[in-house]
Amino acid sequence: MTQAPIARFTRLRHATFTSPDPERLLDYYRVVIGLGLVARDGGRLFLANESEQLSLVIERGDAALQSIAFEISPDVQIEALGAALKQAGLRPELHSDPLPGVSRLLSFSDPEGTRFELIQGWTPTPAQERIGGLAVAKLGHVALRTPDPQAASEFYANVMGLRVSDWIEDRFVFMRSGFEHHTLNFARAPVRNLHHFAFELRGPDHMHRACDHLARHKLPVLWGPVRHGPGHNTAIYHRNPDGHLVELFCDLDRMTDEALGYFEPRPWHRDRPQRPKVWVGLPRDVWGMAPSPECTEFAR
Repeated sequence: MTQAPIARFTRLRHATFTSPDPERLLDYYRVVIGLGLVARDGGRLFLANESEQLSLVIERGDAALQSIAFEISPDVQIEALGAALKQAGLRPELHSDPLPGVSRLLSFSDPEGTRFELIQGWTPTPAQERIGGLAVAKLGHVALRTPDPQAASEFYANVMGLRVSDWIEDRFVFMRSGFEHHTLNFARAPVRNLHHFAFELRGPDHMHRACDHLARHKLPVLWGPVRHGPGHNTAIYHRNPDGHLVELFCDLDRMTDEALGYFEPRPWHRDRPQRPKVWVGLPRDVWGMAPSPECTEFAR
């Protein structure tokens, strides 16, 4: 009998980054990405999207990803979940009123040291300013480097309930927590750190606007527009002021019925129906140019 996961991640909620210049990064997210400042708490900045959900937390420090937050079911007993995580050796910590709109948060670090935060429920956190820029829909996914993508995928499947959506050979795995093709990815690399993270746009017209908007702010598009094979999302990539690779995407594959086991059919799918698989060889993308030399995260 397959053992049920300890915790089942559902929706990706927000991410926390440290930056040597939080104000410069805040300006980028306000003017380019389109998030709004909710509040300041000491050295921490809280940013929300137009749907009044917390999307990013920025703290002062070296440029790095600090934590990733997922929402879990309101039916879960969070104290019992904490006990189960402790028994699994993950050293959870329970926090009260840690963030705007979040009353309780359970944090732990995975076997490679990345911190995750599990939250139940939320209240709206409207920005205290008019949201401009691209006004992205939400934080869509986070991709991490790891020496062993297979081990990472097994941990997040067995412990956190994620499902494998696709592999690129044996070096890049896409995992879903809900019906969207991926919310968490793992790419083979010598050490664990951030590969890239992505914001969802509202559709193809928004993608066109995003390209013009990046050009206006002298942020080169390092890859795209491209329609990927795995996930079939249309995407463009650029770097934020701290040098992190940021993807803007739309049209991500969805598996609306897990029992059927295939992604919602789309005209650009090569396989009919499109099921999770291992992608081997090039070209994998449906259309678009290869990434630029500056986009080293996607070097073969």
